[in-house]
Amino acid sequence: MAAAATALISCFFPRDLSLPPRAAGDCSLHFRSLPVCPPFGRASALQPWLRRPAAVCFVLNEVSKEQKKKAGYAWMEDASEGEEEEGEMEGTEEIRISWNHRTEDRAARKQEERRTYLIAAVMSSLGFTSMAIAAVYYRFSWQMEGGEIPLTEMLGTFALSVGAAVGMEYWARWAHRALWHDSLWHMHESHHRPRDGPFELNDVFAIINAVPAISLMAYGLLNRGLLPGLCFGAGLGITLFGMAYMFVHDGLVHRRFPVGPIADVPYFRRVAAAHQIHHMDKFEGVPYGLFLGPKELEEVGGTEELEKEISRRIKLYNTSSNSS
Repeated sequence: MAAAATALISCFFPRDLSLPPRAAGDCSLHFRSLPVCPPFGRASALQPWLRRPAAVCFVLNEVSKEQKKKAGYAWMEDASEGEEEEGEMEGTEEIRISWNHRTEDRAARKQEERRTYLIAAVMSSLGFTSMAIAAVYYRFSWQMEGGEIPLTEMLGTFALSVGAAVGMEYWARWAHRALWHDSLWHMHESHHRPRDGPFELNDVFAIINAVPAISLMAYGLLNRGLLPGLCFGAGLGITLFGMAYMFVHDGLVHRRFPVGPIADVPYFRRVAAAHQIHHMDKFEGVPYGLFLGPKELEEVGGTEELEKEISRRIKLYNTSSNSS
């Protein structure tokens, strides 16, 4: 409140000199019954303060918090502060509840995404595994008909199975560098960004690689001879590599579904750590391969970084295991 002064009112109400002087800003009033005239009709020599009229001044100053309390405004201040504190507490509580709801919704959504991808991974794995086992059984049973064992064809099938599985690692490394991070980046980019949903556009590459595997195995299954046997082995090797890639890459590295004891295998830990460094882009994208990723890092001087990432993943794994 701005300071203001009222008009001075001259009157014959004398001020009691026995009262203490007022402090600055003190608006309290002191009253005492005083005689308005001397007992003998004039001022006594012992009472000089009755010779002249006194002035009473009312001054309204800016009221501080302490003065408000003296004047009876404390309840207004406390009520205002209480309303502000209550409003702040209500706002904080609303923010906390909203944050908890968002966290719970995010966790539930992630859990649902992992469950959906796990179902898809299990169904595809069982499907391809059962088809591969059935194809191998029927093909070798047909080869055994007549009592003559076609050793050359069987060895060719086995050799191409191993060769195709190993060769897929080098093919994937080359395609990853020359295609996925180049002309096909618009598809592979989804794998380097936070995933929204159980699937990503990059999953199309798994379907693309499955097409030649199924075709080669179907040709080898429906035909006899050395060439069909080699084609069957190549398709079988591609299938085996695809299944191993899915479990290590999608399950172990990116945790799209639980992999169980695979996470405890030391070599697979190195593979997972190496691929994680690929996503950090510390060595110009190296490693581009998966199962031979640690060797790629060693060739570019990333051994120390690899060991650090392995230690970090072990600590993270132990912490999550203890908390669960």
